Amino acid sequence: MVNKVSDRKYADRLHHVTGAAFLAVALACAVPARADGTVNTGYFGGVAIDGYDPVAYFLDNRAVKGSEKYSYDWLGAPWYFASDEHRELFKNNPLKYAPQYGGYCAAEVAGSGSVTVNIDPEAFAIIDGKLYLTYDKVDTQDFAAHSSEAVPKAEANWPKKQAELAKNDFR
Repeated sequence: MVNKVSDRKYADRLHHVTGAAFLAVALACAVPARADGTVNTGYFGGVAIDGYDPVAYFLDNRAVKGSEKYSYDWLGAPWYFASDEHRELFKNNPLKYAPQYGGYCAAEVAGSGSVTVNIDPEAFAIIDGKLYLTYDKVDTQDFAAHSSEAVPKAEANWPKKQAELAKNDFR
């Protein structure tokens, strides 16, 4: 009788552990398509887009410094906003406002060089409703002028560049 009871307890524990392991693997694989967890926070500061408000690029058509007062953590990084309204818009649809390629230099992602960690938040372009940041305004002008070639190249290169970033832990 004792063996049947202990065998049953062992089977119950094994069932719970197996179920928990399966759930952990399933949750780890359930990542949204573009919310890949790679967010450029630069070399210093640890804030996405150097503290600039991602919503302002779309609504104000300019780079606007955000405030820690209106911050929101997304994908493991703090994002700053110029107002509570902008923060709420971002919270409701972050993929609409977040920069492409985790905020890394879009021109570098499109090119064959390394990914530039430092970007100039003032150097941006909105192309087909998506925000692209670059190292400087010259890169932005070139990227935007050749976007029909640059964007597909960047899209094709991003998975490899993202893997390199993860390997080197440059976030």
